[in-house]
Amino acid sequence: MNVQEVYGPGLLLVGVGFVLITLWGVWRIVRYVRADKETRRSIRQAVRIRAGWRRLARMAGLSVTDRTPTFLASLNTNERAELKPRELVPSIATTADRFGVIIRVKLLPKVGIDELQAKARFLAAAWGCVRVSVRPDKPGCAVLRAVRCDPLTTQTAFEPSGQPPDDLTQWPVGVDEYAEPVSIGVKDTSGATVAGRAGGGKSVLLNGLISRYAPSPAVQFAVADGKVSHASEGDYADVLPRLFAHVGDDLKEANDLFNRLVRLRRDRSSVIRRVLGVVNMWRIGPTPSWPLVVVVIDEAHTFFRDHKGSDAKTKKLAALAAENARLVEDLVKKGRSVGIFTVLATQKATGDAIPTFIRDVCGAALSFAQRTTEASVAALGEDIRNWPDADPVALQGAEYVGVASMAVEGREGFTRVRTPWVDEVSVAWVAGLTRHLTQDPARLLAELIGPSLHKVPDIADDGSGAV
Repeated sequence: MNVQEVYGPGLLLVGVGFVLITLWGVWRIVRYVRADKETRRSIRQAVRIRAGWRRLARMAGLSVTDRTPTFLASLNTNERAELKPRELVPSIATTADRFGVIIRVKLLPKVGIDELQAKARFLAAAWGCVRVSVRPDKPGCAVLRAVRCDPLTTQTAFEPSGQPPDDLTQWPVGVDEYAEPVSIGVKDTSGATVAGRAGGGKSVLLNGLISRYAPSPAVQFAVADGKVSHASEGDYADVLPRLFAHVGDDLKEANDLFNRLVRLRRDRSSVIRRVLGVVNMWRIGPTPSWPLVVVVIDEAHTFFRDHKGSDAKTKKLAALAAENARLVEDLVKKGRSVGIFTVLATQKATGDAIPTFIRDVCGAALSFAQRTTEASVAALGEDIRNWPDADPVALQGAEYVGVASMAVEGREGFTRVRTPWVDEVSVAWVAGLTRHLTQDPARLLAELIGPSLHKVPDIADDGSGAV
């Protein structure tokens, strides 16, 4: 038997291992070179975290002493041999991004979630981070989020791709202070309120919502904008081609739109079981023939304001405002199951701006910067007083434009969220690209069930999709 026969398989395995290690190293180098500047800094930080973890964990008391001998040690028959206890440290794996490092930790007895949370400030200081969060992962594991640069003061942007979103049940609104994505559930949600002083980011957020969903034929949009008098003006002029209806601050035009939407809601409710075979559209999800209808009511106080006066004109306006409130209440309370999602935006979400019988039944609420805690309470509820760090009053200054506070499902208290900037050119581009998808939901419903429903008005033939 020659040397080659003896060592051949071993040399082959060594060679394969060397090639795999080389490929792994090349992949890491390529990833580092292709990353942006901030991600490279996070990659270097991740290397330092891994290199110093065992020492740091012992210093922080995040280790446990194991006095039970291992299997090999138990085979030692030398009775004089003293079995030394082992000091165990949780194993970790890291992933870097532009905001910092995600550390996945395998927990040990006496080193669990509570112990990691208690040491979060110590770990943040040791790693040179703004903050460190700790949350459960799969059983026996935890995730640490080490934030190197503050996502709340770092401007982010959403660039529409022109492709339909994979999930129509979630509205991604931004990232929280740990750079974790935050969404509002659209599925089975009655509606949402968006508050905040002028220039805080409300209209950008809502334009982002339309731009994100615009490429899907299973979503249609209507906008009532109380800041303008005509559809070609204001913050929603760029998305006009993708709206099947748009009105300005005229109360009568808004009333006509709300009546039209309520008729759609009633017609859908009357035929949903026969057409879809379910009583809740979300059991099967939106389709091009039964789309999700997103209704945006910006500067909502314009349409609900209580007009005072005894002259005929004022009385007429007061009657229209009262009926507008009644109609929008119908949409919010009864539109969920038939696929109508209503978003109301205003500066101060007090009862005179958005009637409480509408505001308090909306399933989601968020608020950009406010000037008083009373305005924060109106927007987010009394519980915001118990979370002063998340109070929108603290979101003053140019660096917090686009940052909002909101309650996130499954989380305690309130979360601050950085919403992305959406460039007007991108908004106009995606609206023009998808204008052929604009359809009147009432017409689509009539095509499904025949001509027995109310006659629906024609969509304007100017290509805008507005009425």
